[in-house]
Amino acid sequence: MDETEFWELIDGTRETAEGDPEEQADLLVDRLLALDPEMVLDFARHFEARYNRGYTWDLWAAAWVLLDGASDDAFDFFRCWLIGQGREVYEGGVHDPDSLADLLDDFDEEFDGDAEELGYAADEAYEQLTGTVAPDLGIPPAPPEPVGTPVDFENERALAERLPRLWERFKNGRA
Repeated sequence: MDETEFWELIDGTRETAEGDPEEQADLLVDRLLALDPEMVLDFARHFEARYNRGYTWDLWAAAWVLLDGASDDAFDFFRCWLIGQGREVYEGGVHDPDSLADLLDDFDEEFDGDAEELGYAADEAYEQLTGTVAPDLGIPPAPPEPVGTPVDFENERALAERLPRLWERFKNGRA
């Protein structure tokens, strides 16, 4: 599976699910079940590489602003959700988290930003296809700490300065 095929699966399931992350995960499992196990592992490698690439302080700060706080687990699920939004939103958000202010049409913290199930879709499909747990993917793990300059999440002024467009659009509107 190449990168284009990976993003086609993500985009197709998101569009069919009409943005519902749980439905998208179910659809993704169904589509992965139509592939052979090695293709499912290829999909998992693409997903995991992007998930690890998103392990940055700036992206965590964006999740913090959008979700009105983000624990370690919430940030993990946010990165899954970001991948589920498709290549343009994912790449834009990872490259410049402040650009999410322009890339996201709407964001409802009760519905958006959490797609834990997407992170398990390939594992679930592989297990259903083979009856065994997926092997190690053979890709480097995420670094032990997020990449970049640490963020003081409790300092709203620093967050607003770090992500001015995102802060203005999503945080100021909630106050």
